[in-house]
Amino acid sequence: MNTKKGYILVESLVAISIIMIGLFGIFSLLSNSLSLNRVVSDRYIASFLAEEGIEVVKNIIDKNVIEGRAFNANLGSGSYSVDYKSDSLLSLRSDSLLLNKETGIYSYDRGEPTKMIREIKLDLVANYSLRVNSIVRYTTRGGGSFEVNLEDIFYDWR
Repeated sequence: MNTKKGYILVESLVAISIIMIGLFGIFSLLSNSLSLNRVVSDRYIASFLAEEGIEVVKNIIDKNVIEGRAFNANLGSGSYSVDYKSDSLLSLRSDSLLLNKETGIYSYDRGEPTKMIREIKLDLVANYSLRVNSIVRYTTRGGGSFEVNLEDIFYDWR
């Protein structure tokens, strides 16, 4: 008697099931990595925009020193906005930064709206130091809200 009848069918079904589970795992991993890539990309952009905010304030301080004014001239405590080319602080804006696709530059002048909103908080400490927080807030595709908050302290070293 032949007792191997049907075993090939069962073995084939088991093999196909194992292959399908493996493929499902690979596709699930691929899907998750693609969505996390977007999250990481947004965080990366927000970090650089926050860094740019600190650098703009540093440039304003340097300009004050070069022109012989107090390092913190026109830099009072409060919340402000800055553009990449700002030589002074702007009133706080609630609208998002715009991205010029041709140049890759974020500004308030022209471009497509983004989900990035930048706020610069200044805190004048004693009259010899200035605490600067550059905060970039954004929302992800799923509606999650995130923020990057960089802080630097500038001292009157003269």
